[in-house]
Amino acid sequence: MTPEQKQLVKDSWAKVLPIKATAAELFYNRLFEVYPEVRPYFKGDMTQQGNKLMAMLNTAVNGLDNLEALIEPLKQSGKAHAGYGVKAEDYDKVGDAFLWTLEQGLGDGFTPDVKEAWTVVYTTVAGVMIDGADYDTVASPAPAKPKWWQTVFGAKAATS
Repeated sequence: MTPEQKQLVKDSWAKVLPIKATAAELFYNRLFEVYPEVRPYFKGDMTQQGNKLMAMLNTAVNGLDNLEALIEPLKQSGKAHAGYGVKAEDYDKVGDAFLWTLEQGLGDGFTPDVKEAWTVVYTTVAGVMIDGADYDTVASPAPAKPKWWQTVFGAKAATS
């Protein structure tokens, strides 16, 4: 992720924060409309779920300058999501609904560069969560190769 992309994400997120409750509602409505098969993963109060989502996103955006610190919490979150029944392919569905939500909330501010920056953030976060979920539990005799997302976090993260 380039410094310019980080700044685009931070600047656009600052515009979403004042409408975070609406953004969360838009997101879940879109997710359940387009991908109704994921609805059973969500139990309880959706307002609280929306608050959790926005808090998690805020943490991720605020952590863009120290991405390495996000790795373990994201892996743990991925493991927890797998426990709820979330499958690796569900992350693409969430990403689609999330980018749509940003487009609705930012309007003309959702430029191609902003979309690309958020796509990098989302795919990186999702990749770490999927890795933490350990969906691919088949043992391989070959030595482990660094995950693709580790290049985003830097060489230090690739060795951890």
